[in-house]
Amino acid sequence: MFFATKQSPTRQGGCFVGKSTLLATTFLAITFLTSCAQLDEILATPTPLVPTETPLPTATINWFPPSATPTLITLSTKAPTPEMRPGLGSEIITDDFTDKFLWDIAASNQASADINHNRITLSVQSQVYMLSLRNDLVLNNYYAEITARPSLCRNEDSYGLLIRASASNYYRFALSCNGTARAERVSGGTRLVLQQPLPSGDVPPGAPGEVRIGVWAVGREMRLFLNGRYQFSISDPSFPSGSLGVFVRSVGETPAVVSFSDLAIQQVDYVLPTPTLFSP
Repeated sequence: MFFATKQSPTRQGGCFVGKSTLLATTFLAITFLTSCAQLDEILATPTPLVPTETPLPTATINWFPPSATPTLITLSTKAPTPEMRPGLGSEIITDDFTDKFLWDIAASNQASADINHNRITLSVQSQVYMLSLRNDLVLNNYYAEITARPSLCRNEDSYGLLIRASASNYYRFALSCNGTARAERVSGGTRLVLQQPLPSGDVPPGAPGEVRIGVWAVGREMRLFLNGRYQFSISDPSFPSGSLGVFVRSVGETPAVVSFSDLAIQQVDYVLPTPTLFSP
């Protein structure tokens, strides 16, 4: 059953408002308030955050990276090279080979020794040995140097310096044309090797060539030098003093020719150490 209701006007603020209008306004207000409340509730409810990917940290460049501290290497200090010609003094003899009476001069079909042009030249035929000594000279401790120039020399042909020499006894420092050096003692025609042949870059390998031969002699010790460089030492007490000479020897099938010049002899003031009971 449907009933119709008659609405009577209501007066508000000088106006008449119908009851239906008032109800409609009230409804709208309630709806608005309800909507606002729901909106506030929606706003008050926290919205879950969508997880985002965290970017990886950017690598920091280390311009001065730490490094291991290097370990210092301690180098051992080398002992100083010993002086191999101690006690050298003033020159006592120089010889420019202008006086033929100071040396043994001879000539034959087999060998010759002659002084010319400030040199003494020894020439020998195949398998011949010849020496020349300086006259009226007796030395014990000294250092002597002489320049040798082989002009014809092969293989084991040899030449060199004689020290503490007499006609039949002397020490012989020999250079061979195969590039070796040795030392011998000659006594009454008997040869004793005191130093076996040693290769040396200072020995001219044949001819022509030039080398400065030096011998330091003190007491029983004698040291060979070539071009100022130490080669080896020998020790022998047999001949404490004597003259000085030069020699040439051919051992092959060809002659040998060597000249010598610029002799200089220096005094040596030095005493060899006395061997002890504990010395090797």
